[in-house]
Amino acid sequence: MYGMIGKITATPGQRDALARLLLSGSADMPGCLSYVVSEDLKDPDALWVAEAWDSKDSHAASLKLPAVRDAIAKARPLIAGFDAAAELKPIGGIGLGGK
Repeated sequence: MYGMIGKITATPGQRDALARLLLSGSADMPGCLSYVVSEDLKDPDALWVAEAWDSKDSHAASLKLPAVRDAIAKARPLIAGFDAAAELKPIGGIGLGGK
């Protein structure tokens, strides 16, 4: 399995719009086991995105999907920066089939 978690900072006042765009491209991504967008409770402009995939290849393939590419293009102007990120190897948990 393959996972990622990252903190994205929106331009001031655009966090809700950015969250909607990130979620809009995530409905049908083959190989995606979990895709969660969360608001940072201490930073009004920050979002955290946690992803779990069946493989790194599935994640890479998702970036070529038209809905994902469209969401990324629309989101770019709303992003002030990427503050933290990590690649992970999920080993289990709810929604991951206990793997």
